[in-house]
Amino acid sequence: MQKEPQTVFIEYLNKKGLNITPQRRAIVETFLETEGHFTAEQLAEYVRKRVPEIGMSTVYRTLKLLIDSGVADCLDLGENVSMYEHAYGHNHHDHLVCTQCGKRVEFVCDALERRQEVLAANNGYTLTRHRVVLYGICSECQEKGIPTA
Repeated sequence: MQKEPQTVFIEYLNKKGLNITPQRRAIVETFLETEGHFTAEQLAEYVRKRVPEIGMSTVYRTLKLLIDSGVADCLDLGENVSMYEHAYGHNHHDHLVCTQCGKRVEFVCDALERRQEVLAANNGYTLTRHRVVLYGICSECQEKGIPTA
């Protein structure tokens, strides 16, 4: 039976000699209740409904711990925009990102997954994790005449 994400996070903190403070608990609970992709600023806005005095530095530090524990993942959209999403207990997927409007599409490609394993093995690696983000211009932006090159 798989552990709950909050349990995984608390065990990670314990291993690092860190505590689950009330602020961290509020951030983690809010993170786990929030589906989809969201920015640190959006998460802070949601958390502030519970803990109005929460600071952005606490949100950023807790997000880093969530990522390091394997509970969260971060998607870099470029231009200093990062989106966060659940990782632990969720099926692996990759992303297509429109560089004009920021639209994101999640996809799974078994052929790509197998090819990555082969590439890693051919270079003496055993994959432990990976992320594929493909950047381009979505069809809606192309229809608006935004150049693709």
